[in-house]
Parts: sequence; C-alpha cells; structure tokens
Amino acid sequence: MGYECFNVEITDKVGHITMIRPEKANSMVPSFWNDLPQIVDEMSASGSVRAIVLSAEGKHFCSGMDLSVFSSGNSVAPGGSSHRSRRNEGFRSTAMRLQESFTALERARVPVLCAIQGACVGGGIDMVSAADMRYATENAFFSIAEINIGMTADVGTLQRMPKLVAEGIVRELAYTGRKWSAAEAQAAGFVNRVFDDHETMLGGVMDIAAEIASKSPMAVWGTKQTMHYTRDHSVADGLEFIANWNAAMFDTDDMTEAATAQFEGRPADYPDLQPLSRGI
Repeated sequence: MGYECFNVEITDKVGHITMIRPEKANSMVPSFWNDLPQIVDEMSASGSVRAIVLSAEGKHFCSGMDLSVFSSGNSVAPGGSSHRSRRNEGFRSTAMRLQESFTALERARVPVLCAIQGACVGGGIDMVSAADMRYATENAFFSIAEINIGMTADVGTLQRMPKLVAEGIVRELAYTGRKWSAAEAQAAGFVNRVFDDHETMLGGVMDIAAEIASKSPMAVWGTKQTMHYTRDHSVADGLEFIANWNAAMFDTDDMTEAATAQFEGRPADYPDLQPLSRGI
C-alpha cells in the first residue's frame, strides 16, 4: 500500500517508517495523521515486528503541522457550524484525534525509536515525545514553536516532555519557543545519543533496533508496559502492576531459550507475539 507521507519497510523483524516529503520539510498534512497510527497499529498487531524505527528523508526531520490540516474539506479539520458550542466541540474532537495519532506510538507493543536530523519543531516534538527513544544528528534542533504563532501546544509535548526532562527546561522552551540544540537535548536526557551525520545515525539506530528485536518480544513488551504504567502511577502501584503482569505473562520457555542460547553460543530464537485480531 502506498502512502503520501511514508515509506514502510520491514526487515529482520524491524519496522522502518520513513517520512518522504523532504521538499516540504516533512510537514504533517491531513493524510499524515490518519496513516501514521494505522501503520504503527498494524505493525504492533502483526506480532512479527519487534521494534519500529521512525526516520525522515531530507534536511529536516519534521517542520510540524501543515496549515492544510485546518482547511475545510479534509478528513481532519472540524466541520463548520453556526453554533459556537458545536464549533468548539469540533475543535476539541479534532485535537483529541490528533493526539491519538501519537498515542499510537505509546500503545504499540514494541519500542519506537526516532532518528532525528535538522529541524524537529511543533508537531514533530509532540510525535517524538511519544516514542521510546530519540537519537539525533549534531545539527538537529527542537522548538516548541506553537508559542511563536500565538497558541498553546496541544498534541502531547506539554504532557509528555515533563516526564522526560526537568519541568523547568520544558517551561523555558514552551514559553520562549527557542531552538534547543541536539547537545542540550542530550545533556537534558531527551536525546539518547548524538551522531555526526544522518547516515551514521540511521545505521546506529537500526543496530539498536536490531538488538532489541533479538530479545524476547514478550519481555520487551512487558518492560514497555511496566515503564509506561509506572510513569503515571505511584511506586506502590507500579510494583503491584509488574507483580500482576509477571504472574500472567512470566514465560519459562523464553528464559530456558535465553540460557540455552548463551550456553551454545548462538542467537536466541523466541516465538513472535501473538497477532492481534483487527476485527471481531
């Protein structure tokens, strides 16, 4: 299936989603918001994909929301109404639908790794904040740019970034809209690693994804679920969650395979996750 904004490949259990509108700095047009969650959900549901890499062609990773999203006649923008309450509810519903496009990265059963070069601004930060890990080139920069056009960011940055870096840093970036360099982002813990250039970065990120894909997919999924749950709950709640998870999901077969593979000096061979039904 062809997509306006994405190229999709799956190699050795690693899904690779590439944004392919470099001439527009990979701005987020209406089809972007519909297709991204569909692609991620399908990879997650397949059971055979064990890690996802999100990257972009061109000089810039993502310039954020394309103004066409707000034009009438597309499947994302709210419809018009003469009633103020109806118009406002349409705006609210649209914002929540856009938020859901990035929540798909969090709910995926596999880790999502972002490879970022050049600009990552506006909606781009909303997106990468929902990923598991972020990697960048030396020339990458970030900007919570909504403040520069007189609006409050509303698709996830203000909710997720304070869970990733110090709140004071997020407040400064959100209040000023200034450019935040890759070096600053790494020092703050937002970016895992900085690479010299795009090619080196993409190779390095694919290597990390391949290493993740070599582990037990059930153990990786359990780790992701547990860390997300713990982020939003107390320590006591998080401890109870992992006790319940392992009581249900603890897999002695995977542990036996891990030990046997180490003893025999070979890669472990784990079963894929069970595919999820897309219907009833």
